Amino acid sequence: METENALVIENLSKTYPGFALREVSMTLPRGSIMGFIGENGAGKTTTIKLILNMLHRDSGRILVLGKDNRKEEKAVKECLGVVLGDLNLPETMNGIKINSMMSGIYSHWEEAAFFSNMDRFGLKKEMKIKAYSRGMKMKLSIAIALSHGAQFLVLDEPTSGLDPIVRDEILDIFLDFIQDETHSIFVSTHIVEDLEKIADYITFIHKGRILLSEDKDSLLERFVILRGPRECFAAFEPSELIGYKENRFGAEAMTETRTWRQKRAEGEGLAADPARIQDIMLYFVKGERI
Repeated sequence: METENALVIENLSKTYPGFALREVSMTLPRGSIMGFIGENGAGKTTTIKLILNMLHRDSGRILVLGKDNRKEEKAVKECLGVVLGDLNLPETMNGIKINSMMSGIYSHWEEAAFFSNMDRFGLKKEMKIKAYSRGMKMKLSIAIALSHGAQFLVLDEPTSGLDPIVRDEILDIFLDFIQDETHSIFVSTHIVEDLEKIADYITFIHKGRILLSEDKDSLLERFVILRGPRECFAAFEPSELIGYKENRFGAEAMTETRTWRQKRAEGEGLAADPARIQDIMLYFVKGERI
C-alpha cells in the first residue's frame, strides 16, 4: 500500500537547457533511510526540489507519506523536516527569535521540543547565528526540522564540510529519529561512508537517470572488485565487466558477484574484494570498459 511508504516517485521528468531528469522512479518504505548518491550535476538537488514542490515537473508523480505532494502540499510540508545545506535565516536571529518565527509557520510547532533539541545539541538559545560554526548551524537546522512533529526528513548534504566528530554526532541523531518506525529519512550526500553506517536503501542517479535503487545490503552483495594480471581478465566478455582499469601492477574491474562465481575457475589468479558504495559509483561513472 502507498501509505506504507514514506516516498514514492514514479516516472519523474524535468528538462532544462543542457540537462534532463528522465523517468526517475524510486520507493522508500517507512521506517527506513535512503541514501541518494551521484556526481555533481547528476540531478540530486533537482530531484529534492521536485519532492518539495519547489520546481514545476514536466511529468511524473510524487507521493510523500501517501499524499500527493502538489495536491496536498500544505499537509505534506507539515509532516516534512527539511535541511538544505544552508541555514537561510538572518544571522542576527537567535534561538528565542527562531522559536517565535517558527511557531507562526508550523501549526504543530513544539517550543519545548525545540529548546530541548537545542540543549541536546549544545546550542545556546541566546547566541546569535552569526556566532555559530558550520557544525552548529547544521545542528540548528536539524533542531528546527525535528521540532514540529515531522515524520519524514529530507536532507541535502547534511554532513558536508563537518569534522568527523560532528558528523558522527549528526548520524547518531538520524539513527535516533528512525527508532520510531513511522519516521523515515531521504538524504543526499557525497560522503558515502556515512551512508554505509546508516542507510537501508541506496539510489544512484547518473546524468539524470536512476542507475540503481535497492536495499544497501543487496547492493553491496551484488558486486565484487577483481584485481590481478591483465591476461586473467580474458575469461570475461566486455559486457560482463562494469569498468576496467589498467595500471603498472595489472588491472582491475568490477563485475556482478554471480558472474564472478561462474567465471572463477577461468579467471584463476584474480583476487576478489567486496565492493563498497564508493567503488560502485566510481566504476559506473568513470570506469572504462575493456
